[in-house]
Amino acid sequence: MTVAERIGRGGFVSFELWPPRSEASAAALEEALDALSALRPAFVAITYGAGGSTRERTHELVARLAGSELLPLAHLTCAAHGRAELVSLLERYLEAGVRDLLALHGDPPLSATEELPEGDLRYAIELVELARSVGFPSVGVAVHPEGHPAAPSRAQDLAWHAAKLRSADFGLTQFLHRASDYAAFVDAVGVDTPVVPGVMPITNVRQLERMAAMSGTEVPLSLAARLQAVADRPDEVRRIGVEHATELCRELLDAGAPGLHFYTMNRAAATLEVCANLGFEPAGATRA
Repeated sequence: MTVAERIGRGGFVSFELWPPRSEASAAALEEALDALSALRPAFVAITYGAGGSTRERTHELVARLAGSELLPLAHLTCAAHGRAELVSLLERYLEAGVRDLLALHGDPPLSATEELPEGDLRYAIELVELARSVGFPSVGVAVHPEGHPAAPSRAQDLAWHAAKLRSADFGLTQFLHRASDYAAFVDAVGVDTPVVPGVMPITNVRQLERMAAMSGTEVPLSLAARLQAVADRPDEVRRIGVEHATELCRELLDAGAPGLHFYTMNRAAATLEVCANLGFEPAGATRA
């Protein structure tokens, strides 16, 4: 079964992970995989370092998951790649048994001080077409419900998003904090392609601020005020983050979301807590 087919069945959770950058982060990743796999996720998305920092580790992790019970969703970017290189990377994934791809333009890493160089393909929709020509049966795209930071206008942004979604089998949103942003976006683009909302349980205020600035997402003022008031108390930040994420997920499902995609930051605890609040139980768990 492909990622597109699993999304079509609805009622799922999925997770996003980073390839490890060190032995310590590798251990954290394995712990997260072990814990999250018990929830039988529809798929596991693996991010990609377009600049080269984690390219090979991404491929190794995706290929390993392709031989397990976890269905991997490989990320690939247009940026910093020539067309021939992209074809080679796509063919390597197919040879490893990977059939699902998230086609991205590519953003610089959080610590980058310079823009990534452009590749032969300028837009993610071109990468969707290339992946299909190589033989990928299931291709998704990333979407920004609050608008892409580089968009010249809201109208143009929605038009680009609609075209991109029509070319793809599914969309995954950047993490968001308001279900109303998701519902308004889905209504505005007016396409049938399923869009899965992304949720990031907040456990670190500084990290949230950096990622929100990069992705163009807005933290609601009331939530920001609550978090800033306890920024020096990690346990309280986590409690508020889990509480907010749980309510957000309920609202997203009520708004018609087919499932929930969690940005885990390679840590399972907060995501597991939110899933438990929502009634997603680990395999083998029984109710008291």
